[in-house]
Amino acid sequence: MEEQFMNLKQKLKSGEKIYGTMIRISRNPAINFLAKNCGLDFVMYDCEHADYDMSMLHDLFLSGQLSGVENFLRVPEGTKEWISRSLDQGATGVMVPMTDTRELAEKLAGYSKYQPLGKRGYAGGIAHCGYQGGSHKKIMEEANEKVISIAQIETKEALENLDEIAGTEGIDVLLVGPNDLSVALGIPGDLMNPVELEAIKRVAEVCRNHGKAFGLHAGPAMLRLFKEDLNVVMMQSDIDFISAGFSGVRKVFDEG
Repeated sequence: MEEQFMNLKQKLKSGEKIYGTMIRISRNPAINFLAKNCGLDFVMYDCEHADYDMSMLHDLFLSGQLSGVENFLRVPEGTKEWISRSLDQGATGVMVPMTDTRELAEKLAGYSKYQPLGKRGYAGGIAHCGYQGGSHKKIMEEANEKVISIAQIETKEALENLDEIAGTEGIDVLLVGPNDLSVALGIPGDLMNPVELEAIKRVAEVCRNHGKAFGLHAGPAMLRLFKEDLNVVMMQSDIDFISAGFSGVRKVFDEG
């Protein structure tokens, strides 16, 4: 498990791509095994718009460890309670929505990384280290190497502060949320509008300039536009894939 994750982290550091999706309604831990069997590197559970509780996430994260697919969490807000606690329960990446300023980016990095990179409180022998003890120093160093801190970019304010956010030590990824970004830009839902695409392009450029990974959560058409720049490829959600499958049932006799 640990070796698999280190390869994932190294992919980001070397500019390679990792692939995943958002999970909003799936509760069965088997979802992690399905994701792994389909070649995904990670799944991100959504606590901004879905109703997962920490007990449920703990069990899902343990399933992720067993399956070999990494489990990230989009928290509803960038607080210590959400960020540090979700990592203690076994998440290996945390994304904070609307990370608009350096201050918010610093909180994300601080609560997700141990000293000397941050101020995450130490707890050994629990889910994040497989319920094993060991050297405090070793556990902290390994956690700092594996945890991925993701700033979600989706407002005008974030666009204005891109260099400061990307320049924050401990931030690993800037990931664009195109839906809220389109709302902020005054073009709600017009995701392929040139104004929106130019804003996303700028995020990619800033990531490149600061040596940070660039991510995007979108459908296939938009993802293809940024194929050359992307490191974190997150396509749609479990709702989309289930809906697409259901829709195909009534079309089975329409083909050919």
